[in-house]
Amino acid sequence: MTLTLEDRACGALVGAAVGDALGGPVEGWTPDQIVERHGGRVHGIVGPWHENWRTARPIAPYHKGDGHVTDDTLMTHALVRVYETVRDHLDAYAVAEHLVPDLMSTPRWIPELEAEALPLQRIFLAEKWMVTRLHYAHADPREAGTGNIVNCGAAMYMAPVGIANAGNPAGAYAEALDIAGAHQSSYGREAAGVFAAAVAAACVPGATAASVVDTVLALAKDGTRAAIAAVREAACAHRDFESALVPLRAAVAPYDSVGPDYRNPSLDARRPSRLHAIEELPVALGMLLVADGRYEGAVLGAVNYGRDCDSIATMAGAIAGALGGEAAVPAVWAKQVAEASRLDLHAPAVALAAVALEIFARDRTRRRAHEAAFTSIATPR
Repeated sequence: MTLTLEDRACGALVGAAVGDALGGPVEGWTPDQIVERHGGRVHGIVGPWHENWRTARPIAPYHKGDGHVTDDTLMTHALVRVYETVRDHLDAYAVAEHLVPDLMSTPRWIPELEAEALPLQRIFLAEKWMVTRLHYAHADPREAGTGNIVNCGAAMYMAPVGIANAGNPAGAYAEALDIAGAHQSSYGREAAGVFAAAVAAACVPGATAASVVDTVLALAKDGTRAAIAAVREAACAHRDFESALVPLRAAVAPYDSVGPDYRNPSLDARRPSRLHAIEELPVALGMLLVADGRYEGAVLGAVNYGRDCDSIATMAGAIAGALGGEAAVPAVWAKQVAEASRLDLHAPAVALAAVALEIFARDRTRRRAHEAAFTSIATPR
């Protein structure tokens, strides 16, 4: 069966949201702690880690669990709204002109707060940085990310860039790097480009988990490329996530700056470096390989890995969803997450697919104009 662009967009965005919701309640914990808390591995939607989530630390007052999406999905949908407004390729200026005002001025339903609020009141400091730098400090949007902590903040919501450039991983990589310049620097920005490229590569007809990883390895730079290569080698020896949990962590550990204790980061944590990589993207790609591209295996592997597993599962879910289309995402999970989060997970994907078609038409017109101009320039007189 041939998947349409809308199928792949829905697979990617619904798949990302479901992964986010499954990973949220176990974020920050180890695989062993997850087993102890839940009496085994997580295989679906679970409740909050602490029953009294309103006073629990360190996550209060966020209601993580019970099918609630986190900031990963809120930011993804915000970026889709920017595409809907601009209806063309985006850059760092689009973040300053559209994304930041959306975050700080338009109240929306925030599932974890169980209230309508400004998205700015939910996003974390790495995202609030954009508001400070772009709205208050009037920084050049292309350079505003310099000085921010280096984490997965920019990468976690770049799936829409992959859909806007479906089938063109190099284009997705370049566009995401431009957008992410307003948010991050160093390997955080690099991961944003590579993740967008992975989603675009997953949209290529006949793509597989292996072809997606091969494609992004050809684009990735520095520590990000080295980390993905190391995780790919480790993943090839496993066919179930249970046996892969420890080997994948060992493979990415030399490149991860956070260190072994996720809740007590190392002195070198989240600082710019050409040698380091965020942990989330390589592990997501590793779980994708272990599952051979199958959505459930990739996402559950990401969830049970622990640490920053909502973002890992968001990325794994987006790529696996783009590979398999909307049907790859278990409908019961998608329904539960949509209802619990009080969000339409389908509409943003449909809207993005429509914008992507418009972008492709614009690109084709621009390419033909370029071809005509270059032919005239290059033709001897």
